[in-house]
Amino acid sequence: MSARLVLLIFGLFTLHSITASGVLAQDADPTESGPYDNGKMWTFEYPPVEYFEETYGFRPDSSWFENARLSTLRLSGCTASFVSPNGLVLTNHHCVQSALVGVSNPGESLLDEGYVAESLSAERRINGFYADQLIQITDVTKEIEDAIRPAKNAEERVRLRNEATRRIHNRIKSAMAATGDSIVVEIVALYHGGRYSAYTFRRYTDLRLVAAPELQLGSFGGDPDNFTFPRYSLDFALLRAYDRSGAPIRTPHYFTWSTEGVEENDLVFVIGNPGSTSRLETVAQLEYKRDVQVPVMLEFLESRIEALQAYIAVRQGDADVQRSQLLSLLNSQKAYRGRAAALNDSTLMARKMDGEQEFRQALESDPELFALYGAHIDSMARIQELKREVANEYGAFSGMTNNRFASAVLRRALLAQMLASTSSLPEERKENIRIALVEIGDLPAELERAFLTAQIRSFQKYLGAREELMLDRDATEIADQLLERSVLSTAEKTRTALEESRISGDDPALLLIGVLAPAFYHSQNVLRQLEEIEREIAGDLGRARFEVYGTAVPPDATFSLRITDGVVKGYSYNGTFAPWHTTFYGMYDRAYGHATATDWSLPDRWLNPPANFSRSTPLNFISTSDTIGGNSGSPVVNRNLEIVGVNFDRNIEGLSRDYIYLPERGRNIMVDVRAITESLDKIYEADRLIDELTTGRLETSN
Repeated sequence: MSARLVLLIFGLFTLHSITASGVLAQDADPTESGPYDNGKMWTFEYPPVEYFEETYGFRPDSSWFENARLSTLRLSGCTASFVSPNGLVLTNHHCVQSALVGVSNPGESLLDEGYVAESLSAERRINGFYADQLIQITDVTKEIEDAIRPAKNAEERVRLRNEATRRIHNRIKSAMAATGDSIVVEIVALYHGGRYSAYTFRRYTDLRLVAAPELQLGSFGGDPDNFTFPRYSLDFALLRAYDRSGAPIRTPHYFTWSTEGVEENDLVFVIGNPGSTSRLETVAQLEYKRDVQVPVMLEFLESRIEALQAYIAVRQGDADVQRSQLLSLLNSQKAYRGRAAALNDSTLMARKMDGEQEFRQALESDPELFALYGAHIDSMARIQELKREVANEYGAFSGMTNNRFASAVLRRALLAQMLASTSSLPEERKENIRIALVEIGDLPAELERAFLTAQIRSFQKYLGAREELMLDRDATEIADQLLERSVLSTAEKTRTALEESRISGDDPALLLIGVLAPAFYHSQNVLRQLEEIEREIAGDLGRARFEVYGTAVPPDATFSLRITDGVVKGYSYNGTFAPWHTTFYGMYDRAYGHATATDWSLPDRWLNPPANFSRSTPLNFISTSDTIGGNSGSPVVNRNLEIVGVNFDRNIEGLSRDYIYLPERGRNIMVDVRAITESLDKIYEADRLIDELTTGRLETSN
């Protein structure tokens, strides 16, 4: 019997234990894999039309998918969407927090105060911000596979693949140049390299802030409520895209604004750019993440969070940048804690093992596939064993070169040591290192000391507090000595020392890095080589999976555009039941019930809202849609492509979605458009925006 027939029979059998929302029946064995374990992040090149029709009785045509794709945008790390024909863009508040800081004038703090532009001329341009619209998808799998077929080893395979992707990139970019638009081309590997698509984007580089609530509303509940439900957050912001002439762009592709919203059991679609998942990885890869990568990342996050909290507590109102950074790190910390819990969940891992065993059996039942890929799962396990041999070095040096949260002194010392120890480097390369060295800016002194101390503690934990490594003293003492004596302690001192050739080998920062550098470079080289081999094996396994499952199993998330279906539905947790939505009544209940806690405090204008403000307006709602980081700001639409919400979070049970999709426990969380309408209308008195959202008309008078 062929592998495909085995899987078809398996699929028909398991469908009897699946509800329309994809939730497993209660009598299913939780350690057995299910048909949706790898998720429902469907790609636009392989739209699941038949699945939608069989599951929901809804069969969208090609124009439906085209409008959904062209109405959705990609931001840096987030998603957004057009919600009017005049370039009005909807996303999350937390996706534009740095922008709010950047466009604040002296004496303003738009992060705290919020902002509503009263006219077009008051919409503030956000420097360095852009949005990408996916205008074309081209399957380039055959071209890349043909290019790499002559390769004799992994290194040559990488080189040939890179050459092929550059050719494709340049060809498409050249062909699209005549449009006069800012065109970006990316080659996206799906199924870990089992398939390749060329994505062509139109990039909008003139984005302006239109409206955003106060931080207290946009992140209502703060870190305590993050990844939880019930939730009461007004996490939205409005931007506008402008063309090169400085006028709002005109677009025929946008989501119309719903006035009805959603009800329980409604079908919804979330369209966005999920960042990264590891669902198609082998169990051995997940075990390496569990034992090495995730614990190290948690340690890094915890040390930097502690440093930022201490800094903000002292600086208070003079730390908007650090407050935004802290919110981001706290979000990452909770996400990684969820990942750690998932990877240490024996039932979940047993389920992943069961799915891997089914995949093995499918390969074994097809002699041709087995000959090509039969040993790959075991080869991947061996790679993880070799990576574990440099686990201590990985832990010691992790985060040391991070641009935002690493010690500037150590980053400078690493570059200075490279200059001092590699006299054979070409002069051009040396000059590039010198430029990079002087471009490393200073952190606030308190943060530099804290980040440096934290990194030294990592050295000591993983390498040992040994005298020969200059790590035999208290980490704070070592950090203070480096900051006091090293010419690399500040950007100005570094620049002067470099100009005067005074960076010597006996500088304390250079001495420390000089002792640690061999271990650093050795581990970096080992991991780079192993990860290259790992990518090649993963690509082969991706091809094998595609041969076995086809498009019935979507590829792992790659921060590329996906559409996922779900049903608006509550869930059981902790002996109680979470309803499908919340209202402004609940927000006020939290605010007054936690009157002394700043996480649930309300800005002044919200304390006494107008009499006609409706507290019963739905605020947040949940569904079974398959989302993850990167889906922040994703439009949530109904089958008529009316926007009914904007995605902003998952519940804590949904954090296992990095590795497996379990709709019976996970939910995504969205802001209801009715809450946005009510707040813009009654609280912020943004009549021109309400008119544009509901009618499409643009008010141009100032």
